[in-house]
Amino acid sequence: MAPARSPWDGEFSQYFAARAHMLRSTAYLLCGDWHRAEDIAQTALVKLYVAWPRLSRHDALDAYARRVVVRTFLAENRRLWRRREQLTGEPPELPAAAGGDTGARMVLSAALAAVPPKQRAVLVLRYWEDLGVEETAAVLGCSTGTVKSQAARGLVALRRLLGPQFPQFGESAMTGETRR
Repeated sequence: MAPARSPWDGEFSQYFAARAHMLRSTAYLLCGDWHRAEDIAQTALVKLYVAWPRLSRHDALDAYARRVVVRTFLAENRRLWRRREQLTGEPPELPAAAGGDTGARMVLSAALAAVPPKQRAVLVLRYWEDLGVEETAAVLGCSTGTVKSQAARGLVALRRLLGPQFPQFGESAMTGETRR
């Protein structure tokens, strides 16, 4: 006997097929590890599935799903038992970037991973997901002033970590002046 399917399984399956990759990518930018990103995205999608029947605004699903991914990431970083980075004799295997300067992407990814989690979440949402200040504040559940200050601190930390050898990530590229 086959298990009973809920009436919203079809809708959720379509949403999952269309958005799972985007959620995984956002999680990767937050944590810098594809395995952890997969876990974060899966946890977020399970939470989304459980909440699906209560979601009245299906036009705002992307914002809600993004919020669940960010909050799952932040909650994971608060856990006392979380994994610490382990030094090994060989660098980890990273997936090859589709085009662009792979070396610069790896350096940027490593620098982003060294930025504190809340600042990293703001940077990813503002500059990768291209959300405005208000949208970012809504995802993180904080004020717009907090978003602005965390973005400023995160950019300073990122520039410090990247150093002068990466001028493409300097003031003019990351000031956010062209952002909403």
